[in-house]
Amino acid sequence: MTLASLDLPEDAVRWDRLTAPELRDLAERGAVVVLPVAALEQHGPHLPVWTDSMIGHACCLRAARKAGVPAVVLPPMWTGMSEHHLPFGGTISLDYATFRAVLACVCRSVKAQGFGRLFLVNSHGGNIDPLAVAARELCIEFGMPVVATTIFHVSGEKLPAILERQPGVMHACEAETSYWLALHPEQVRQDEVEGALSDPATSVPGPFSRFWSFAERAPRTGVMGDPRAATADKGEALLEAVSDALAQAMRNEALWQAPRKVW
Repeated sequence: MTLASLDLPEDAVRWDRLTAPELRDLAERGAVVVLPVAALEQHGPHLPVWTDSMIGHACCLRAARKAGVPAVVLPPMWTGMSEHHLPFGGTISLDYATFRAVLACVCRSVKAQGFGRLFLVNSHGGNIDPLAVAARELCIEFGMPVVATTIFHVSGEKLPAILERQPGVMHACEAETSYWLALHPEQVRQDEVEGALSDPATSVPGPFSRFWSFAERAPRTGVMGDPRAATADKGEALLEAVSDALAQAMRNEALWQAPRKVW
């Protein structure tokens, strides 16, 4: 993608800044509705609790401006599956039943208004598994393509190649701090970055599934990864890689075929 692909103004792809008639027009044009699915949770001593919501929304807006097909981005779903972060404070969490119900209400609402495609773009690790299950169920329930992905994974190996001190996006880390530095550097508590690293974690045996508190996985600060290596340039590169991949997904006709009626 080139910078020229961002000529579409941000307001043209933000659901919250459009009028009802403008949104009806987008529905008639077959626009992809994009829902950033995120969280409100602790991100160490140096980043705001809005981190996942801010990053996911920013990636989706940039992608919609690049997509080359009609697309509109909802405000982020700011509550997700975050109970593992509760010991550190600053966290609001849904349970799975509510999480799935909110997604279903969004899907029902957009379908009622004439939209036929919903793209769930996740930016929080705790949402990955429940979102995958919910998206498959909603496809069948509403008879429309509901596609889910996570910004940490959508661009393949491009994100790890940008980072220096960790193999991928972790939590309040080199990557997430870089996003903030690229977008809103004034929100990073720079005086807290040096002491943000967690104590050694409790060993988590695998391959087994069970609940683990983040106080066990990232003791003392709730940070996984090394935010000291973050830079604005890395943040911009991360934004570009993710938004390119999301824009490509919005154009991928194979993703947006109607689901088969299996029941």
